Amino acid sequence: MGIINVTPDSFYDGGITFTEKEILTQAEKMLAEGATFLDIGGYSTRPSATDISEKEESKRVVKAIEAILKKIPEALISVDTFRSEVAKKAVYAGAAIVNDVSGGVLDPKMYKTVGKLKVPYVLMHMRGTPKTMTRLTEYKNVTVEVIKDLSEKIARARAEGITDIIADPGFGFAKTSEQSFELLNKLELFQNLEIPNLVGISRKSMIYKTLEISAKNALNGTTSLNTIALSKGTAILRVHDVKEANECVKLWMKLKASSE
Repeated sequence: MGIINVTPDSFYDGGITFTEKEILTQAEKMLAEGATFLDIGGYSTRPSATDISEKEESKRVVKAIEAILKKIPEALISVDTFRSEVAKKAVYAGAAIVNDVSGGVLDPKMYKTVGKLKVPYVLMHMRGTPKTMTRLTEYKNVTVEVIKDLSEKIARARAEGITDIIADPGFGFAKTSEQSFELLNKLELFQNLEIPNLVGISRKSMIYKTLEISAKNALNGTTSLNTIALSKGTAILRVHDVKEANECVKLWMKLKASSE
């Protein structure tokens, strides 16, 4: 899943895919490098990011979706939003998946909306909001609590008619770096949810702060952790760097095939 942020303030790539030309260039590059999906986000969820209106977010993502599908009609697009109205407008514009970083917490209408839209739903674990999540990191056992929370939300989402659900542990969202590494270390336990898992650790602070580098220099660390995630059963990698992630997948599949 290739990340295309149509925002000026995302933590790594803010502002580089804001015009229609930039969006199309990035979309074509990612698809050529092996992306299965393009994840379009119009609201930055990094800590302390600027809040924007639902109208502005909708405008950003719909513009991007329509531009991509006009040029590349076969592209599979996911919309990265926690707002049900934005999700609805994005799907009407051609998006095929809804990726909700709040897992339905920030908009009580999300489950019902996605259920009616009949599209797959990425349900991520997060506490609070992007502005408050860094203060909500108290867990007795982070892995157990995240799996329990996801399990309960999956049940509620299914009750609203969502049949195709993907779970995302939410690395860095209301988790310290240490807690994110603990989740990664025990990632195979998420197979107990019996649905595909998505991992989004691309260039995140758990990597660049540990290595004492910048997000710009965190590709090698991202590749390392993506490989570990694949070894623990991850089905989808959400990344800024598609070529390198696709190489991880190809090598992992080759290794897996050699042992069968």
